[in-house]
Amino acid sequence: MAMQSAAPRAKRILMVGAPGAGKGTQADLIAKQFGITHISSGDLLRRHIADGTTIGRTVETYVNKGELVPDAIIMDMLRKPVLKASETGGYVLDGFPRTVEQAEAAYRTAGSLGVGVQIAVHLDVPEDELIRRMLARARGADDTEDVIRHRIKVYDEKTRPLLDYYAQRELLIQVNGARPVAEVTWSIVVQLQRAFKRPAAPAPRDRAVA
Repeated sequence: MAMQSAAPRAKRILMVGAPGAGKGTQADLIAKQFGITHISSGDLLRRHIADGTTIGRTVETYVNKGELVPDAIIMDMLRKPVLKASETGGYVLDGFPRTVEQAEAAYRTAGSLGVGVQIAVHLDVPEDELIRRMLARARGADDTEDVIRHRIKVYDEKTRPLLDYYAQRELLIQVNGARPVAEVTWSIVVQLQRAFKRPAAPAPRDRAVA
């Protein structure tokens, strides 16, 4: 099956950060700044569930059991939005991948279609500030400090290794996410503009090919 390749000047960006780091806010602002699409895996999942799609019905069974949605389902859900966005200027992806294994699987799939992530943006926020932010916006009885600390611990164990993964590929931008929203956005935009002007680095060999 022939696939249309991504627009040659498309910008494909991934937001990485702990819970409370402001990924969704910054992803939306950066998408508007560059005129590209903000793709949130969490929003897509909720939309599929609300619309009762095949993916939504499958996902709902996992969500109701409190289980993680399998990677293959997430990647299948993201495939069309990512391809479409890549053909119309690019995307800012928020919420996936969350682990190195997911990143490697996405690299093999999206890379072969020319729509893989070009740059990962890490919003670095101290743990105390993350906890303060999430307690301030707590919506239910489950949003306790203990639960929040557990979510941060899971992020440190599962998602933080992504930083080394992308840094080794010279695809990582570090940003102090503890500053006011507008300052964080400005810092991201400046660094992205600089990064996109650099010549493209050679594609690295994928260390996870089976």
